[in-house]
Amino acid sequence: MADQARHPEEIHRSEAAYFDAQAATLERAGWRLDPAVVARYRRPARFWFNKEYRFRRLGEVRGLRILDVGCGLGDNAILLASHGARVTAVDLSPRSVELARRRAARAGLAEPPEFVCAPLEQVDLPEAAFDVIWGDGVLHHVLHDLDGVLRCLARAARRDARFLFSEPVDRVPGLRRLRLLLPVPPDGTPDERPLREAELRRIRRWVPDLRVRPFSFAGRLNRFLLPGGAYESAGPLRRAAADGLCLADWVALAVPGLARLGGMAVLEGHLRNAARAASRGAAAEAGTVQAQAEG
Repeated sequence: MADQARHPEEIHRSEAAYFDAQAATLERAGWRLDPAVVARYRRPARFWFNKEYRFRRLGEVRGLRILDVGCGLGDNAILLASHGARVTAVDLSPRSVELARRRAARAGLAEPPEFVCAPLEQVDLPEAAFDVIWGDGVLHHVLHDLDGVLRCLARAARRDARFLFSEPVDRVPGLRRLRLLLPVPPDGTPDERPLREAELRRIRRWVPDLRVRPFSFAGRLNRFLLPGGAYESAGPLRRAAADGLCLADWVALAVPGLARLGGMAVLEGHLRNAARAASRGAAAEAGTVQAQAEG
């Protein structure tokens, strides 16, 4: 479905409805950010876990302005703000943003995040304002206008701002189709799919020094080990098994021939100036057209 063209407004309505429904479910459950989670990411020690790896890479954030793209229920925004960052968080789901605001208010933060409800392509952000552009599973939702979203983020970023995202990836043709045959119900919206090599090349136009660190091959099994993905509340045997799977991935996926097997990837680098990136993209497209004509 993600490869079939739909009008952006239709995609926005569909995505917002999906995440509004998820937020409503979690709100009824009285779900709050576990203090143990806050402590875990204040001192991230297990670098073989995707999110702890990102927090280690981010380092000290006190005083930095961070844009949390696709913030959802506000977990990352609250974590970053609790570490002293000045956070602006954006999401298109009104119910998610409402719940995120309430959760942040209950967290007792010295400077709570500023939450903005709008599609990324339409959000009105200050120019050259942010030191870090952070995203957790969001770019694969905006494939219909990936360059437009990256252009918006590049305008909002300060010179050489950090770009740090985690995204699902599909880097082995046929592997995802095989995985979809497994008796695991699909989880996601109709218009999303993992990033492919073509999208990674497009991101590299805006992030020239892009580094891709793969995760989640054997670690996919953690969905069965950690109910709801909650590591902190799991028993010691389950936590040890999850550690083992993710540590095995860390070692195996560092091998060049195996790296593409990872189902998730951390994308890290520095955002290019928007005008230079657009010029680079136009030149690349012109070169492709010329090569096709000559061929």
